[in-house]
Amino acid sequence: MKRKYFNVVFLCIVFLLCILCSDKSIKTMKHILAQRKSGITVVIDAGHGGFDPGKVGINKALEKDINLSIALKLKNYLEENNIKVIMTREDGKGLYQASDKDKKRVDMSKRVSIINSSNPNIAISIHQNSYSQESIKGAQVFYHANSEEGKILAEILQERIKKTINDGNHRLAKSNSSYYLLRHTECPLVIVECGFLSNRKEANLLIDEQYQDKMAQAICLGVLEYFDTSELYSGMAIQTN
Repeated sequence: MKRKYFNVVFLCIVFLLCILCSDKSIKTMKHILAQRKSGITVVIDAGHGGFDPGKVGINKALEKDINLSIALKLKNYLEENNIKVIMTREDGKGLYQASDKDKKRVDMSKRVSIINSSNPNIAISIHQNSYSQESIKGAQVFYHANSEEGKILAEILQERIKKTINDGNHRLAKSNSSYYLLRHTECPLVIVECGFLSNRKEANLLIDEQYQDKMAQAICLGVLEYFDTSELYSGMAIQTN
């Protein structure tokens, strides 16, 4: 009888120790995950700015303003996930001096300089699209044709945006070798064209704060998914839900 009682007590103690160890392991794992994410750096580029409005929407909205708004929201979401964020711009100004003759060239050169000198894991440039036919719509992500990691990131972001926005978009991530940022940056960089300002419905959505927030959330989730699945970061088990 005593032996049986001892066995029951022993099993209870073992059970309690397992729970305590498990709880400790979970806390330790959460700490490790936070440390790993804190080692990630992402540069966010809000396209255009200053004298350069970018695309002008069918509703008169300026691309540069929409780009900045989505970029700042994305910054907040990434920082909430312990990811270091560096911005190429955080206000309406361009990256040039009033005395610069070729302001556009200086602006683009400084963006490249910020990205390359920051040595980030990835960079994301936020833009809006436009086309001659008003019916054309849908977000699309571009990557350099020779960047395998850029392709992986772009495809993940494309699918995440499609799932989150859920607007019937059937576009695929697309390679490009002509965009200045894609050609001159050293890290995997993608250009996220969040929608078409030439489409009236989409243009009106793109100036809506809630829609911009939804877009920023989608990009953030895609970034987290990228670091969770990319072979380069296979040791980073990051939660994406």
